[in-house]
Amino acid sequence: MKSFKYLFLIPLFLLPATGCRNNQSPAGQQEFDQPWKDPGVDIESRISDLLDRMTLDEKISQMVYNSPAIERLGIPPYNWWSECLHGVARSGKATVYPQAIGMAASFDTGMIHRIGTAISDEGRAMFQAAIDNGFYRQYGGLTFWTPNINIFRDPRWGRGQETYGEDPYLTGEMGASLVRGIQGDNPDYLKAGACGKHFAVHSGPEGLRHEFNAVVSKKDLYETYLPAFKKLVDAGVEAIMCAYNRTDGDACCGSNMLLQKILRDQWDFKGHIVSDCWALHDIYEGHGITENAVQAAALALKSGVNVNCGDTYPFLKQAVENGMVTEGEIDASLRYLLRTRFKLGLFDPPEMNPYTSISTDVINSPEHRALAKEAALKSVVLLKNRNHVLPLDKDLEFLFVTGPNASNVDVLLGNYYGLNPEMSTILEGITQKRKPGTFIEYRMGSLLDRENLNPIDWTVSRAHEADACIAVMGISGLLEGEEGESIASPTKGDRFDIGLPKAQVEQLRKLREGYDKPLILIVTGGSPIALEEVADLVDAILFVWYPGEEGGNAVADILFGDEAPSGKLPITFPKSLKQLPPYEDYSMKGRTYRYMTKEPMYPFGFGLSYTDFEFSSAGPASLELAPGQSTRLTVTVRNTGKTAAEEVVQLYVSDLESSVDVPVSSLRAFRRIRLEPGEATDLEFTVDTKMLEMVDNDGNSVLEPGDFRITIGGSSPGPRSLNLGAPEPVEVMIRVNG
Repeated sequence: MKSFKYLFLIPLFLLPATGCRNNQSPAGQQEFDQPWKDPGVDIESRISDLLDRMTLDEKISQMVYNSPAIERLGIPPYNWWSECLHGVARSGKATVYPQAIGMAASFDTGMIHRIGTAISDEGRAMFQAAIDNGFYRQYGGLTFWTPNINIFRDPRWGRGQETYGEDPYLTGEMGASLVRGIQGDNPDYLKAGACGKHFAVHSGPEGLRHEFNAVVSKKDLYETYLPAFKKLVDAGVEAIMCAYNRTDGDACCGSNMLLQKILRDQWDFKGHIVSDCWALHDIYEGHGITENAVQAAALALKSGVNVNCGDTYPFLKQAVENGMVTEGEIDASLRYLLRTRFKLGLFDPPEMNPYTSISTDVINSPEHRALAKEAALKSVVLLKNRNHVLPLDKDLEFLFVTGPNASNVDVLLGNYYGLNPEMSTILEGITQKRKPGTFIEYRMGSLLDRENLNPIDWTVSRAHEADACIAVMGISGLLEGEEGESIASPTKGDRFDIGLPKAQVEQLRKLREGYDKPLILIVTGGSPIALEEVADLVDAILFVWYPGEEGGNAVADILFGDEAPSGKLPITFPKSLKQLPPYEDYSMKGRTYRYMTKEPMYPFGFGLSYTDFEFSSAGPASLELAPGQSTRLTVTVRNTGKTAAEEVVQLYVSDLESSVDVPVSSLRAFRRIRLEPGEATDLEFTVDTKMLEMVDNDGNSVLEPGDFRITIGGSSPGPRSLNLGAPEPVEVMIRVNG
């Protein structure tokens, strides 16, 4: 902190809670009367001084998510619970970016960093405006419980849409970039606090999360479930949220192994730990680990939980009286929370904090809307384009649009969303592209998830008269998501049937029968949808996720060729659930592109373009490395088509000789580039032996001698990618000497 005194006329402790404006400096010239209020004093000394002035009851009150004011000290209320998964959520008007899984499909860490910056700009402006009005409501703070970096290991999980997919490396890179954007780079102040969740080994079943025990091997734990969290800790994430479930028998919010040995001791995590909401209640009610709330509060405190989202920590008073915990332990835990509040500048004059001056003009600004559209454009994945029917001609005489999601605002949002007065539905985006004198017509045709009750439907007959038909189908947050959000789901947000709803499949069959013009399928959703049943019925498939406020405009740009699709799947699309292990099985065997040996419908990293890319290398096809050495691999990427487009160049490692089971391949680097028609560029990747390490059965990263294959291309390696139209990759063999 800057080392100088700040002067006030009225001491903060004399202000009532209702009139205490956080970051509002009263006029006048009087020195701070207490060290904790003085920005010129170092943070740790300020924390110690404030703790010395607080009673036990006051300390405990500050360890729950809805921390009340302490009027006698002039401390305003603060609610720790805010959300910004893909834009500031559940608060006020905000820019709505594509859902997290859609942003992951961009493979663009620079863009997601800019999105994080834009989100926290809006969050800061909204926070200041609220406290200027004396409002301290839930979802109005600066501690955002984002990102969700759990591994999307099974497509049945309804909350998988909140993640960055199934790959630990991609998840870590995207999550860390968002965190850096949210938290800012000011040396004196934290712009906002980000939070990695849910720690750890948490990805369904949603209906069992309050009682479920996720059993996982040390190898899977350290190879798959923990790396993204470690990446966020290394990036300086301010908070980690412990999960509802148990992991290997211990409640995640009462696990000494997870919270102390791994998070604090091994990784040296300096931020605070927050419980998932009412997860401490689950310790005694769902898991039966303790007998009551007092014991659960004591266990969570001793395990390392600093702030309780829920109502269990007030029982810490009884735990102290019973000798189960000490006031010193409460002080040590509360210190983490006070440190975050000081870092945010919540006890400092606003003039000292550059973030307090961010204007509300940034909220849904033209620049942020443009960023939302860029993200939506980069997220769209082209899965099929038979005979190059896309892009469509804007001058088509008659275009017909149908499907339950064409005019549906819900499919723009996903879950954990903000609100915006200018949402562009897919139907609106398409209509905007039509020229005067051409014809467009829309009928819904089928309901989202159930059969039409009226046997009479004029949709198909009219569609068959059109020069092209666009069917906007898929699912929405009504059918997948968190247990209390997906009100149309009979399985608490999870999907135990991952195909398109039957009514939509039947409608596609009717649309195709006797119709030989282009039939385009646009699919919305936040998780893999088994499309084998319908892929042959349509000429092109665009998977658009939940694309945010500019989704309709972005999809229309791609449909009509103003932009080329460039998204890549951040998760494998299986042909059916028959290809997957049981949902409750947390072993990675047979899961994700890394351990799945069956041929998927669409592989991880796959996505077509409107142009063709060619990969080549002039370097050696094989080379040798000793432990600790590195090499540079250069690949030339050329746009051999006639359309300017972006490509995501992906580097995978396959360990061909190992003493334990290892992934079929693992993503180790990626780069997004843009090339004009005929343009070529050379990309250089550094491969070191650290990238060639595998995780043994004890969870240790080790380098074994032997042969490794490096694959650089436009999709995860394998014949399925090539059969679907991915370009031939470059392969280099590396031998590591013992």
